[in-house]
Amino acid sequence: MGRNIRKRRTSMTAKVVAGSAALALGGGGLVWANFYASAHESGSGQNQVKAAGAQIATIQCPDVGQKLTNVPNGARSGVSTELANLDKQITEAYARLASTRQAQTNDSGFVQNAILGPLKDKRTAALDRIRINIQRAGGANPNLGQLAGCTGVPAEQPQTNDGEAGQDGGQQQDGGQQQGDGQQQGDGQDQGQDQGQDQGNGQQNGQGGNGPTAADFVDITQVQGNAQLGVGANGLAANGRSGSRGTFTTKCGTNGNDNHNTDNVIVAPGVSNGAHHLHDYVGNQSNDAFASDQELAGAQTTCQNQGDKSSYFWPVLRLQDGSQDFDQNAAGGGTEGNVGKILQPAQAQLKFVGNKKGKVVAMPTALRIITGDAKAFVNGNANANVNWSCTGFENKVQLKDKYPICPQGSQVVRTTNFQSCWDGQNIDSANHRTHVAFVQADGTCANNFKAIPQLQVRLVYNVPAPTIENGTVVNPYAVDTFPENLHKPITDHNDFINFFSANTMNKLVKCINTGQKCQ
Repeated sequence: MGRNIRKRRTSMTAKVVAGSAALALGGGGLVWANFYASAHESGSGQNQVKAAGAQIATIQCPDVGQKLTNVPNGARSGVSTELANLDKQITEAYARLASTRQAQTNDSGFVQNAILGPLKDKRTAALDRIRINIQRAGGANPNLGQLAGCTGVPAEQPQTNDGEAGQDGGQQQDGGQQQGDGQQQGDGQDQGQDQGQDQGNGQQNGQGGNGPTAADFVDITQVQGNAQLGVGANGLAANGRSGSRGTFTTKCGTNGNDNHNTDNVIVAPGVSNGAHHLHDYVGNQSNDAFASDQELAGAQTTCQNQGDKSSYFWPVLRLQDGSQDFDQNAAGGGTEGNVGKILQPAQAQLKFVGNKKGKVVAMPTALRIITGDAKAFVNGNANANVNWSCTGFENKVQLKDKYPICPQGSQVVRTTNFQSCWDGQNIDSANHRTHVAFVQADGTCANNFKAIPQLQVRLVYNVPAPTIENGTVVNPYAVDTFPENLHKPITDHNDFINFFSANTMNKLVKCINTGQKCQ
């Protein structure tokens, strides 16, 4: 059996001093520097603030895994290990970036010479090992050399709720010259605008020092309504008033038994802490990095319907109110900037729906689907699939790159509509995406893909509403992320592995295709 973390949470209150320059997490753990506050307090006036704003906030590296769409089966294990190694390298580089702010202030070449340069060398070696793995298994040379270099993203990078994450507006390549034209995207907000004023007002960079910030939150009552769920075509609901209109709801609980780990058996099989952030698990109780399909098929399940041993997992949501949780000194937890009290969902609704054009076919056993992108802040929105809202507002407002501040009596809601078109052959793909796809706007599946039941996950949380005071967010909440993604709301994601029994899957498909509501 695997090594799932199943410890009952014990909150330890550790008051965080507002405006502190850094927060040390755990004995010998990482120090996450709050460089906005540091610059604001240590100098005399605007020059110090501008110096902080000019610093590099995070690191952006090409997502190699998304480029690998054709990896021979014989190479996938070795390639997965090296992809996990690349993630670890970025995490370590970001930790050095966050803990050396004073050195960066004193030496304009520090980021390039001490962080980005060595990171590129390590990535080059890992990419070469990926190439060797692929070629030894009979694959073509993937030519990955151009993916070795990483970028330093300045602190003033903006983010809008209707456009790209703004990576083009003033990045520093390898610690060198800035480039980009600050182009406008989305609803026309200027992607090159300077947010230094907000940061200079003492805006705190989260309890762990790496997000979220005040700019990541919005009062939902002040947001103009929108009708579309998701980013672009991603996340569209597949069902409608025609076609297969039935539903199948599976009740698997809210992870009340605290089944957590920082693995991801889909992306990083066999690698401990492959996710670098903590997941909630409901349904299958044997999911960790080392679980085989046979172990998953024979596992216990929290689902009321024992024919559903599927695994449903998502990053935990935390309240950053100064408290710390059981993993405060653990990898993927406090030592990687994921801090605060873990919030258990008040509701976790798992529903499968049909296709508005026609009938659906059964999902194959062990089908894996990842939706959303845990690295969307640095990757861009191509694979993002995020819907944040509040109860009472879900039919009016769906947010993509903002966390909602809900009014009194309203709860925070995370909603995910999964891909519902399948290539008809594979339970996974090299980049874990190309074997499935989202429906098109009219409900059809492109490229001769087959319509399958669409999983819709709705998570509801009781979250004390954060407040914004003088440009500072007080008691924020945030999803766990890879540390370099700064706990941005656009990084929310969700995972599913199908282990319905054949009989239960057949019942599910029949219910959907005949217009019934089943559970």
